[in-house]
Amino acid sequence: MQIPSFPECSHELVQQLAPLSDRELLQRFKAEPTSGRYFTAIFCRYSPIVYSLIRHSARSPVQADYLFALTWRHILNELGGLDLPAEDATPQRSLSLQSWLINVTALCINQAILPEVEEIHYALEEASPPLWCYVERALDSMEPVERLILVMARTFHWSDTRIAAYLQAEGERISPSEVANRLRVACRHLEQALPEDIYQIYIQALTTLAPRNGQGPASRGHRSPLPELASSPLE
Repeated sequence: MQIPSFPECSHELVQQLAPLSDRELLQRFKAEPTSGRYFTAIFCRYSPIVYSLIRHSARSPVQADYLFALTWRHILNELGGLDLPAEDATPQRSLSLQSWLINVTALCINQAILPEVEEIHYALEEASPPLWCYVERALDSMEPVERLILVMARTFHWSDTRIAAYLQAEGERISPSEVANRLRVACRHLEQALPEDIYQIYIQALTTLAPRNGQGPASRGHRSPLPELASSPLE
């Protein structure tokens, strides 16, 4: 079994956190909830262990990758409630981040009901779990119609005409040209809703985009550098 490598682990913002202990990473994660680098650093530190456990339990690599992403989403949602004991705690209170992650992973493995391979819209090489987690949160913060247009275009690859027809059937008066315009705006809003450091680690590092001031290529009609939403395990 080959453990996947993740380019974000070599990014400067993540490498700067390498000297921090698990406890320090967790403390900063809690203290700076609008930052994504601390969760990404934890992911880079422990993704080999989590992936190994999941890969040995899944029936196929596709299902393993899907469960891997879902497990890290669960970890992100639960991490804020974790309290690690002080470093000088007695052995009876020696809960570590690693043991907690192993327990959470085992829980996800035992409780997961995975769809068939052909029903999974996820590719690990296209969307690393931290990026997907924060893209999903950014989507949740968007206006519903804007989010719907973005998902129909980027997940299901519907044409502007088909999206307009669907929205008109739902009572939204919108033309195909308006769909195209709103899609460009939605991509920009999605980028802007991401934490600044997540944008730098995953988006800006891979593109020549200007800083997120509304004047970058995406605001001039260029394709958004965000990964295809079809690579995300949207449920």
